[in-house]
Amino acid sequence: MKPRYFIILRIFFLILIALTFINAFNGAVPETEVIIGTFLGDWHRNYYGDHAPEKLDVIWRTFLGKGKTIISKKIGEKEWAGSGWTGQPLLVRENGKLRLFQGAFDHHLKKIDAETGKIIWQYAFDDVIKGTGTIWVNSKAENPAEHMVILQGSRRGLDKDLYSRIVPSFRAISGITGEELWRMNVRQTASYSRDVDGSAMILQDTAYIALENALFVKFNPDRKNTVLQDGLLQPEIFQEITLYNNRDIQNHGGNLVAESSPALLDDRIYITAGSGHVFGYNIKKKVIDWDFYIGSDMDGSPVVTSDSCLIVTVEKQYIEGKGGVFKLDPRKRPDESVVWFMPTEDDSMESWAGGVIGSAGINDRTKAPADPYLCAFIAIDGNLYVVDHQQIDKQSPKVYGPNNRYKYPQPKLIYVNKIGPSIATPVFVGNKLLAPGYKGLYLFEFTPTGKFRLLDKHLSGSFESTPIVHDHKIFVGSRDGYLYCFGRK
Repeated sequence: MKPRYFIILRIFFLILIALTFINAFNGAVPETEVIIGTFLGDWHRNYYGDHAPEKLDVIWRTFLGKGKTIISKKIGEKEWAGSGWTGQPLLVRENGKLRLFQGAFDHHLKKIDAETGKIIWQYAFDDVIKGTGTIWVNSKAENPAEHMVILQGSRRGLDKDLYSRIVPSFRAISGITGEELWRMNVRQTASYSRDVDGSAMILQDTAYIALENALFVKFNPDRKNTVLQDGLLQPEIFQEITLYNNRDIQNHGGNLVAESSPALLDDRIYITAGSGHVFGYNIKKKVIDWDFYIGSDMDGSPVVTSDSCLIVTVEKQYIEGKGGVFKLDPRKRPDESVVWFMPTEDDSMESWAGGVIGSAGINDRTKAPADPYLCAFIAIDGNLYVVDHQQIDKQSPKVYGPNNRYKYPQPKLIYVNKIGPSIATPVFVGNKLLAPGYKGLYLFEFTPTGKFRLLDKHLSGSFESTPIVHDHKIFVGSRDGYLYCFGRK
């Protein structure tokens, strides 16, 4: 009788657990409001939050952990802590409660209580997570767990190499339960990477992403349309476009890595590619029909301005001239599209020789009517630059572009501050600018006349990740191992 008793008791507890799970959902879809749902806020890549604080007091911090990754055959294995580039948190309000989603170097995507920093669940990838995910609210989901989906990439995997048959470094995770929904095999190409750092874009339930194998992929993110391929439940692929050509392979070798996130402007999706191009994919024609060639590696995502232009950052690599920042008008032909170019100084840090690695930040979405249209970026030369992106500096001479072939106007320079090198993106919220870097986190305030002053700084920790701002609080991960919530205590 004793074994039967334990069997009955076990069945009872399993039923109780199942009923508890069902009761948690109550048979209904959780109420979900997406506040920051992808890298740099939305498909224009230019929104960072609503109200910034006046101080950088630590409200809470949560240890994200450490994880190993393989840099290369020559360098070998390294251990990283916290979060890195781009590493921006995502923010939702779920049934009235604020929740963060944070990818971390300990290989886990984490769901975190934004009020306390408590980890709710975490899902394990095969390698460190560098990039920012994208939240997709599936209004047609039949299963409540699939109502909110996180599309997240990672590095390729500790047990994988460039020639592995399967590298599932892009996945869909339930934002409700943390369960895996599907995996995408990032296949081998001429690129020497099979990681995924970029964030996906979703238009009318169709997703677009640039993978680090330099394929621009259009796919169906819905689990119910997945197919069993290579032993994996994979999303339905609609289209793949290669983001390089034979000349790019000759110039860059395997460094054709696409790390940026696509931006939407009118009927085109724009993507910056490691092959040296700014591509425009025509959504209606389903082809790339706009191509601005720079030649340098570009990691930052294109940012859409309120006057329908693109802000594009340029690293100094494979070019004779300087790296820096372009403003492009894609309504014009590529060879006539440059509005201005702002060069930065050549300087070396690790493998970088200059230019701007991260994306630019603009204030178009939250500026006051009297404020200028500002664009900020932090270069490898250690300078935080702020320019008026709608004003040409008529007093300064034209400057050579990255290839030293053509001269372009410069924008009006508003402010420069030597805060140290950074690959993160500075973000504007109202009349405040938040600048993360390897030497700390800086909070500035500015006037309608463009006068900047430092409000506060947090010099403990190295910040590679891009912050978000919500309700007078700042959320940002650090290389010191922690996710921080800053504000006024």
